Amino acid sequence: MLDYGLDMSGVERDLALSDLVAEGDELDALVSAQADWSKPTPAAGWTIAHQIAHLASADANVLIAVRTPDAFDAVLKQAEAAGSRYADLDAAAGAAKPRSVLLEQWRAGRTAVAAELRDLPLDHGFPWYGSQLTAALMVPLRLMETWAHGQDVLDTLGVSRRPTGRLQHVASLGVVGRELSFYAAQLPAPAEPFRVELTGPDGQAWVWGPEDARQRVQGSALDFCLRVTQRRSRAQTDLTAVGEDAQKWLDIARVFL
Repeated sequence: MLDYGLDMSGVERDLALSDLVAEGDELDALVSAQADWSKPTPAAGWTIAHQIAHLASADANVLIAVRTPDAFDAVLKQAEAAGSRYADLDAAAGAAKPRSVLLEQWRAGRTAVAAELRDLPLDHGFPWYGSQLTAALMVPLRLMETWAHGQDVLDTLGVSRRPTGRLQHVASLGVVGRELSFYAAQLPAPAEPFRVELTGPDGQAWVWGPEDARQRVQGSALDFCLRVTQRRSRAQTDLTAVGEDAQKWLDIARVFL
């Protein structure tokens, strides 16, 4: 199964790549100015160091998958052996490194990932967890994860950031991954089309789906992204839904693959 069956034909790789780099640079500027990475974040048991270690580890795994696909089996076996504790153990191992070492590792890794995904043919598959991915999905996927874990750091520091057009990549993942939300919740995916109408950071309209769809979701793009990355509960957003399936989707929405 390639790209988890998601339709990524609308991805503009050059734009998505430059946005991925910008997202990483923005988070870098924030965390590099913080001397204390031991502050706890909203993720239970995770400090700022854990958040950066997680991103650095994911970048390292992308490089393994792209450069030496056969070696990715070892990554999968390690994840299988650790089970539900895999992400926590992996982040803890990285967080134990000196701050300067971890920061440089993350910087080098995300630079290398951007270079690899820039040169990779869009339809070239490489292994990932539970599927094979292409650069068409991995670029916005890395941007989404950087943005989501960056939100955890922002919440920790009590900092607000101005939303940017980069959110459109995260929102698109949330929309095209709707069926994954139902799959993860062990519910049948609705066959009926959905209409999603979001208001972007500068007031622009971002829309998906037919105008006459009976299942509808509306609200700000920021709140939609916070919801599908599970950084905010539905009650903490301005999102509204019309239709039983649309209501259920907002309750279970997720974009993690």
